[in-house]
Amino acid sequence: MKFSTLKLDHSLLKNLETVGYESMTPIQAQSLPPILAGQDIIAQGKTGSGKTAAFGLGLLHRLNVRWYRVQALVLCPTRELADQVSKEIRKLARSIHNIKVLTLCGGMPFGPQLASLEHGAHIVVGTPGRIEEHVRKGALDLSNLKMLVLDEADRMLEMGFQEALDAIIDQMPAQRQTMLFSATFPAQIKQIAERIMTEPAMVQVESTHDNNSIQQHFYQVADDETQRRLALRLLLLHFSPPTTVVFCNTKRETQEVADELSSHGFSALAIHGDLEQRDRDQALIRFSNKSVSILVATDVAARGLDVDELDLVINYQLARETEVHLHRIGRTGRAGSTGIACSLFCNKETFKIGLLAKLMQQEIEPEVLPSESVLLTKMIEPEMATIQIDGGKRQKVRPGDILGALTGVDGITGTQVGKINVFANWAYVAVRREVANIALKKIANGKLKGRTFRVRRIRG
Repeated sequence: MKFSTLKLDHSLLKNLETVGYESMTPIQAQSLPPILAGQDIIAQGKTGSGKTAAFGLGLLHRLNVRWYRVQALVLCPTRELADQVSKEIRKLARSIHNIKVLTLCGGMPFGPQLASLEHGAHIVVGTPGRIEEHVRKGALDLSNLKMLVLDEADRMLEMGFQEALDAIIDQMPAQRQTMLFSATFPAQIKQIAERIMTEPAMVQVESTHDNNSIQQHFYQVADDETQRRLALRLLLLHFSPPTTVVFCNTKRETQEVADELSSHGFSALAIHGDLEQRDRDQALIRFSNKSVSILVATDVAARGLDVDELDLVINYQLARETEVHLHRIGRTGRAGSTGIACSLFCNKETFKIGLLAKLMQQEIEPEVLPSESVLLTKMIEPEMATIQIDGGKRQKVRPGDILGALTGVDGITGTQVGKINVFANWAYVAVRREVANIALKKIANGKLKGRTFRVRRIRG
């Protein structure tokens, strides 16, 4: 179905064409009609299903830009996901003048957020902890709220945000539109829906994956950590993918597995909730710009991971819930591309394999692990390297300035420059590995905005 079949604002439809959105995904086709009609909605769909555009268009369609009040609130479990949602909403809103989308998350200074709130906003996107703090201190007024979105509601409850959610919802009008999006649908979701929603429409997009887009492989290993880690290395060397996400179930295991891989020469980083926010940002940036090959992650930390082409997903441990397994592997084989998903399990977990087989409606036959001869294989190095610049938005540094500095006289070519990410006080730029030293000298010895900034290549 085309977006043009919807009763969307003309400027929104025109902008959708310019950003390349033509046909709706299944979750958009099913959820947008009730959303645009102002109904409460519960929508279940996997990562990459297009849910952000679904609720984003709904918010923008009903927004009154001339009324400078917080009219919509989107709550997300992690800062990474909140940043991703904010970017998507801003992209969808390019045709709307003077709209303000504000992101409020923990791990960032409180003062600048207060200053931004004083200037007002139409849409606020944030994490429950920081939003609740702003509401409690009287900085964020939700009395004019018309729309509430709980994105990845299952993970917010899993992370213990129930109390913060209750405190936030208590401060908003009872008469509002509430949209709840979730990858899984545990009993807690049903309970919160009954309490805060009015006759919600139910939308459920099939969570199974086409075998043509994702090749699944299952390997039985001994109930021994040493053997499991050896199996992981064998799979990484056998498939030799440019990008891999390895899923673990706990923060401690995530860090230990990443450290073990690094000690064997793999390009690997961990991402989990115990890391400082700057380290989490840096890990995600380096992985998405292809200067690190392997990201070892917990399910929660991987929310907000925005990688166009993910070659391989490895379940180092099976997910605790079978539906989360589908959510994990759905990160590969997206947008028409093909992907590979490998899962390790021991004898104690065979019952989980049975549940997965039932859910996927197919038999699961364990395969033989690759021969240990692959340990002699040379690992593929990441194609890019990341350079950090100690200057960002507050120093008026823009992506175009960085690109210009790199490609000036005696510099590198534009095709050798990858993703550029600019934050408040620093920036990251990916360049081809073979020209990293040239790029580093070019910025270190040159000027950005008429100034010299400290730069360094991030290693390890």
